[in-house]
Amino acid sequence: MISFRAMTENEFPAYLDYFVQDYADEIESNYGLSQPDSLARAKQEITELLADGVNTHGQVLLCIIAHSDEVSTHVGYLWYKPDTALRTVFIYDFHIFNASQGQGLGKQSLRAFEEVLRDKNFKEIQLRVAGDNIRAQHIYETSGFGVTGINMSKSITR
Repeated sequence: MISFRAMTENEFPAYLDYFVQDYADEIESNYGLSQPDSLARAKQEITELLADGVNTHGQVLLCIIAHSDEVSTHVGYLWYKPDTALRTVFIYDFHIFNASQGQGLGKQSLRAFEEVLRDKNFKEIQLRVAGDNIRAQHIYETSGFGVTGINMSKSITR
């Protein structure tokens, strides 16, 4: 079984350690920026989006908890932004720790998240997945997500 709990202020630095580098790697891979430029861009965007850390208004940071045989284990993170007017949420980050991957926890977590949102009368989950992240694309597609567009870019620097 999967459940979610609010990320604590004490857990936020560890989340940033993981997320900023992961996001910088995605920027470097998908936009062709250097590692230093990608890292600077990732840090800037996170600072803007999560200005008050776990207490940033309009952003929800959760820890994913797996329960089995009276043991509860923190297995990942989920960061999303709800839009209560449109009854949608946008997932900024969904991550199962490397040590917990390959156990079906990603799909279980998405199903549990859907139930939580359905109980709150949300109608849709949206997200963006990097073009080179085949593993994530597979998890989302097999969980019922469909492609709604394709992000494209072209560098015009010399």
